[in-house]
Amino acid sequence: MEEYLLQVRRPAQYIGKEWNACKKDFDAANIKFALCFPDLYEVGMSNLGFRIIYDILNKIQDAVCERVFSPDLDMEKVLRENKREIFSLESQRALREFDILGFSLSFELCYTNVLNILDLAGIPLSAALRDEKFPLVIGGGPCVMNPEPIHEFFDLFVLGEAEEVLLEIVDTYRKLKNDYKNSRISKEELLICFSQIEGVYAPALYRVDYDNEGKIVNFQPKSSGIKTAVKKRFLKDLDKAAYPLNWLVPYVEIIHDRITLEVMRGCPNSCRFCQARSQYYPFRQKQAKNIMDLASCIYQNSGYEELSLGGLSVSDYKGLDELMKSLIDYFKPKGISVSLPSIKPKVMLGELSALIASIKKTSLTFAPEAGSEKMRKAIGKDFDADEFYRVMEQAYKSGYQHLKLYFMTGLPNEEDQDLDKIIEFASLASELRRKIGKGPAEVNISINTIIPKPHTAFQWSNMDDLESAARKASYIRGRCRNKRLRLSFHDRYMGFMEGVFSRGDRRLSQVILAAFAKGARFDAWNTHFSFEKWVESFKECGIDPQNYLKERSYDERLPWDMLDTGVSRDYLVQEAKKMAQTI
Repeated sequence: MEEYLLQVRRPAQYIGKEWNACKKDFDAANIKFALCFPDLYEVGMSNLGFRIIYDILNKIQDAVCERVFSPDLDMEKVLRENKREIFSLESQRALREFDILGFSLSFELCYTNVLNILDLAGIPLSAALRDEKFPLVIGGGPCVMNPEPIHEFFDLFVLGEAEEVLLEIVDTYRKLKNDYKNSRISKEELLICFSQIEGVYAPALYRVDYDNEGKIVNFQPKSSGIKTAVKKRFLKDLDKAAYPLNWLVPYVEIIHDRITLEVMRGCPNSCRFCQARSQYYPFRQKQAKNIMDLASCIYQNSGYEELSLGGLSVSDYKGLDELMKSLIDYFKPKGISVSLPSIKPKVMLGELSALIASIKKTSLTFAPEAGSEKMRKAIGKDFDADEFYRVMEQAYKSGYQHLKLYFMTGLPNEEDQDLDKIIEFASLASELRRKIGKGPAEVNISINTIIPKPHTAFQWSNMDDLESAARKASYIRGRCRNKRLRLSFHDRYMGFMEGVFSRGDRRLSQVILAAFAKGARFDAWNTHFSFEKWVESFKECGIDPQNYLKERSYDERLPWDMLDTGVSRDYLVQEAKKMAQTI
């Protein structure tokens, strides 16, 4: 293997053997699980869920879990030219030697990377072509909120939190492995057994019919005994959840190169655009004492110099002030910084601002989402502008100089005046620094086109087309004359593709196959993304992607309706109607 590493960029991402990596006896293990992340090592190792699953599976006595990441293009070229299959990090084993391949699906634009990993492993891309000689392929993560566009490639999907489900899957496979491998039971019979586990969806067990307009007219199990709806799994007690204490320390820099402490799951807010709320519903939080114990142990086992709290809305953690004070009191003498993600302004009005500033005065991050109060009210965003401005005055006095703000465009009934409010909002935030006798603050403004995601009140709404997104970006740039404001827009073509695949149906599997055959890889990276390949693929398959972004009626059957997240369809309809009435 060493001769190949000399030919690639950042070879350390392929060697494994990192500090705290788990190395078990591969040949002695009864259950062999390859945990796959369809993106580069630096992205996958920054994913908390990936770390948690790796830790859980390796604690099973008769199981081994090894990691696999998408090889960069230079490594892919080396593998293909030398006819070498992709391999796991820990034992450098071919993926066909594993029983189960589990893919962490965190972003729709990684779908072609899933196919590339399977192809480099010599494994048929279609689940229907894989018999007992090949591993089972399982998918989990945010994209399973609508897995239909990739149904053809997966045997099973896990809806919701996987900690308990995976243990049940492994236990079921252990009981049936010999019968399956020796053809005493069929693959369909195996899938039926897995489908009895709550939270597990086996797409091959269901039939979907469409009308002439492409709308779903029928979705039902192919045989009796199969659930008509798949209920999401979640952990009831987060304090009892497994967490990796032996924090794996990479040899190369990764995107989030620090300790991440999960303090909560779910969100008590009701932002109507947010899919993550449904994905992680209901709201739960860990006790502060347990968080402190985890922080101390992970720090001692890793030596990291930065620690960040993780959760959908860390601002809503009850007792955040006390927790931050405890963390800072413990870690500041050790030279360890403690940071927070995007937070609500009201959290900064008390003691917390001074606590954070006592460590380091970096930039602050907030997500107003919309510039106007009218739009924030419509989308259910709890953000008080006056409160925010008071916070910024206090922050500037404490020494902060930079600010980052997140906004969205493409909201329902959005007008140019609403776009103007984005610039007005950011300009005022910048100018507030003059009150302390300093120059205006630098403000980085990140703007995305909203994607009406499944399992949200927006799932029936239309999405801005490419022309509208381009016009709005151009308009905002033209209105921004303040040199202290720095605008950045998410690539509208990538946003378009994300929208199509997050709202798509089973017919899109053929499009993904066609794009992969054309060389589509790393579609989440600007440097690799090729919209032209996708346009050609849609044309070849006779599918108009714009149809997936149109407004839908409340009585239309949606591709993801068979998935029960715990947030009811009736509730989402009510929220969608409230939004329409507000605007």
